[in-house]
Amino acid sequence: MSEGGVLVEWDWWTVEFGDAHAGSVGVLVGGGEPGPVYFDVGSGSDVPSTSHWSAYDGRHGRPRAEALRAGCACGWRGAAEYPLDWATVGDQPLYEADVDLAGPLGDWNAHLSLVRDKAVPLPEPLSALLVEITEQLTSTTADAPLAALRAVGMLERIAARVGREAAGALAEDGLSAEAVATGLGTTRSKALVLLLAAQDR
Repeated sequence: MSEGGVLVEWDWWTVEFGDAHAGSVGVLVGGGEPGPVYFDVGSGSDVPSTSHWSAYDGRHGRPRAEALRAGCACGWRGAAEYPLDWATVGDQPLYEADVDLAGPLGDWNAHLSLVRDKAVPLPEPLSALLVEITEQLTSTTADAPLAALRAVGMLERIAARVGREAAGALAEDGLSAEAVATGLGTTRSKALVLLLAAQDR
């Protein structure tokens, strides 16, 4: 996905929270987060860029990462910093190096746990049903992909209809975008769009 024309490559993602809490490895240079890096592809007005951690290897004038930390699409940043051992990395590009990302991943998972604790819990029968549907769809995709695709279309239409009804009920109750965002484990902007769309239905 892209933010402000910069390619953002998330390192981690969950079905539960989707893009609202996609996780990434952040880079620190001089104690702060550097801007995106650009790639010289010759002439032309479109200059590709990225903020993926592996691009900050000091090559071709790009900044060289000093430490890594966890980041989230919601704006959260991990407090712990994990220095990069360039003596071990050597001259190889970062994307080829065996860089240990367990620290940032663990911090992002801890962040998701806090988001999950604040979100409204799903009723157990519904939670179990969602797991079963996922398993059935995965199995059907292997055996009958066209049937799986048809089922996905049906689920999308069901979800859209029920989603509009549920969002409409929340809007009628006067629930704030902040409260909806917390309950869903999403961002305020996404919650606001959901409520506005329900009011215009």
